[in-house]
Amino acid sequence: MNLLLSTAVALFAGLMMTRLFKVMKLGLPDVTAFLIAGVLIGPFVLGRLNVPGLGFHTMDEIGEVSFLSNCALGFIAFDIGNEFRLGQLKHTGKTATVIGILQSVAAALLVDAALIGLHFILGEEKLPLTVAITLGAIASATAPAATLMVVRQYKAKGPVTDLLLPIVALDDAVGLVLFAVSFGVAQALQGGSISLISVVVNPLIEIVCSLLLGSLMGVVLTYLEKLFFSNKNRLALTIAFVLMTIALAGLKFELGEVRIGFSSLLVCMMLGTIFCNMSEYSVDIMKRSEQWTSPLYTVFFVISGAQLELSVFRSLSVILIGAVYILVRCLGKYFGAHLSSGMMKCPPVVRKYLGITLFPQAGVALGMVVSAQALGGEAAGMIRNIILFSVLVYELVGPLLTKMSLEKAGEIAKPGTDAEHRARFEKKGKVSK
Repeated sequence: MNLLLSTAVALFAGLMMTRLFKVMKLGLPDVTAFLIAGVLIGPFVLGRLNVPGLGFHTMDEIGEVSFLSNCALGFIAFDIGNEFRLGQLKHTGKTATVIGILQSVAAALLVDAALIGLHFILGEEKLPLTVAITLGAIASATAPAATLMVVRQYKAKGPVTDLLLPIVALDDAVGLVLFAVSFGVAQALQGGSISLISVVVNPLIEIVCSLLLGSLMGVVLTYLEKLFFSNKNRLALTIAFVLMTIALAGLKFELGEVRIGFSSLLVCMMLGTIFCNMSEYSVDIMKRSEQWTSPLYTVFFVISGAQLELSVFRSLSVILIGAVYILVRCLGKYFGAHLSSGMMKCPPVVRKYLGITLFPQAGVALGMVVSAQALGGEAAGMIRNIILFSVLVYELVGPLLTKMSLEKAGEIAKPGTDAEHRARFEKKGKVSK
């Protein structure tokens, strides 16, 4: 009962916070409202009152509903797969791939350089070299959930948005490779030995296996949907397959040093990609899926806010290192996207605003933090606290910056304009697109 009550309170708090933002005319995205609602009902605010059903009292209670977060991330990745339709990739595929890889690598290298330099200034006790190297790899990841929510809420359309979603999706694959290599080096520096299998083979196996599993599930889903004649039943089947795919992505096998695992984000993204390119019903199903998953996304962001540990602000060293990490990562994302989009001869509006929309960071980075706990000791705790601090800043400020950038790029219709009125009529079907 407490589990259901806590979930209901999370959903209610998130929705009420969006209304409060609306009344106060703050102009902030719903994502930010959800995260703030999560902080308020989390263990560090209302949770301290220990009133049953009023928020989450401990991190363990939040862990009990973490399966909802995993489900939400799976559906988010499935939705992003919709951005990889072949017709659209003919126009943006090469450009998105080049920009996606280069901006991720640029962010990782800049953060590595800055934190390694800070390591020599502060010393091994304040900032171990293993922590600096690992944080550099985590810097490459971007939060697809926050970005997708902002694009959906404001119905953004244009050249920046067309490139943004495929690039965010590619971040997962690039980030996994960079993290695996960097983390392998960090473990070697901690006392082990550098293994070609752990640094190169295992991450490649994870990516290949994830793409294969997602493709297989996508093909099976496409053919099974032909057995049904109602899109309601097809939607139910689609939801079942996404949940099944999320569960299967949790499987892990070990053959000596070789580890066979899956990335749930990559698997679900590939499921969505295959389904949207093979199924004639995909357009309608994806629209219906958006309506079904909206409450799930709300709960996901509220839970994410509740998981942010405000206690990280007690450590001045964490704040200093976190501030450097946040600032340098933003510079890497912005200039990496700016230079690579210029190299691909993108319009000036893309070069100017694309990098800012890549600032949010959460889900994938937090997943990497879980893997980084293998370092053990103070190093693992430091990585966790620094990323939690950065996530708190990125997730509260990042969605707002994404919204502002898309507005400046002219891809969000401002209230009261002809474009905004037309968007409303198109949604109701009164004007042809």
